[in-house]
Amino acid sequence: MEMRVATIRKRTLPSGKVVWLASYTDGGGARRFKQFPTKRGADAFLTQAKSQVAAGVHTPDSVSPTVAEAAEIWLKRCERDKLERTTIEQYRGHVELHIAPRIGAVKLSRLTAPLVNEFVDQLLVAGRSRELCRRVLISLSSIVTEAQRRGLVTVNNVRSAKPVKRSSRENTRPLMPTKAELKALIDITPERSRPMLLTLLFAGLRGSEMRGLLWEDVDLKRGVLHVRRRVDRFNAFGPPKSKAGIRDIPLPPTLLRELKAWRLACPNGPLGLVFPTTTGTVQGHANILHRFFWPLQVEAGITVLKDGKDEQGRATKVSAAKYGLHALRHAAAALWIEQGLNPKRIQTLMGHASIQQTMDRYGYLFEAQEDEAAMLAGVEAGLLS
Repeated sequence: MEMRVATIRKRTLPSGKVVWLASYTDGGGARRFKQFPTKRGADAFLTQAKSQVAAGVHTPDSVSPTVAEAAEIWLKRCERDKLERTTIEQYRGHVELHIAPRIGAVKLSRLTAPLVNEFVDQLLVAGRSRELCRRVLISLSSIVTEAQRRGLVTVNNVRSAKPVKRSSRENTRPLMPTKAELKALIDITPERSRPMLLTLLFAGLRGSEMRGLLWEDVDLKRGVLHVRRRVDRFNAFGPPKSKAGIRDIPLPPTLLRELKAWRLACPNGPLGLVFPTTTGTVQGHANILHRFFWPLQVEAGITVLKDGKDEQGRATKVSAAKYGLHALRHAAAALWIEQGLNPKRIQTLMGHASIQQTMDRYGYLFEAQEDEAAMLAGVEAGLLS
């Protein structure tokens, strides 16, 4: 629909301030007004509004929701689409902790690229990491996209904002144990816990994938582990993080022997878990860290000094475990790369959604490539001898 009778009038407010009032008819036939401090600004607005009305995509400020209102609409859509509980909680954290406090009152129609850039700058100045800022920006873009789908805003200016790039001084290499540290961990791991440690290390599973692994996913005859599911921090089962997460991983000889022996000793349970609790239920991620992986590192002397308190409550430095569970997944990738597997194969084994993700994380590790068959027998060399 063409805009009818678009005008600009000069007005003097009771305060004596001079403004320019732009008036136009929107695509629904309603008369709209918008005030500007300069005639140039009013002219630019009417030119843009006329184009948008003609294209049928104009959203007046008066009907545009705020960022906070649009965020609630988006979160309800996520719940309706039955996204994982942990994912929705992460999104809600982005909204409640970062987006709403700073730009929640801004109308979507006024959310410009410069304003988004300023918002990210505020987060960085407040000490938020670049990775967190990147994720919050993705959530903000998704909020605007959902509003755009519903006709509540014309364009997604978040996409035009400056992307959050890693600092040139930021160490982007994943933290992982050295071979000496891995050997020390393997050597002191109790026999009952050894299959779990070796599965994390030699199959490169995420902690959530290991916790949700079922015996039906392990082909002990063919020596293949099928990744088909994971459990979240609430111990709820769901699919892998992405379609790429559904994958088959060859089991090296020693791990295969360990799993065959563990199959006979594994606690029975209705779920058929490979690594259950003693009662057959899903192990909690925190329990694995606190009762197994962190104490194991302390026993092996793989520690760092962190801030803590002594028995009298005074601030002091204490020895703490050096790595989280995910470090074993990074170590698995490093071992595969060392054996000469190419980037595409590493992407598949790790369940990465893109080759770019693989190269961003492990590109510095790639060297000469060799036959993959050598990996199955060679990946354990030096660690289990």
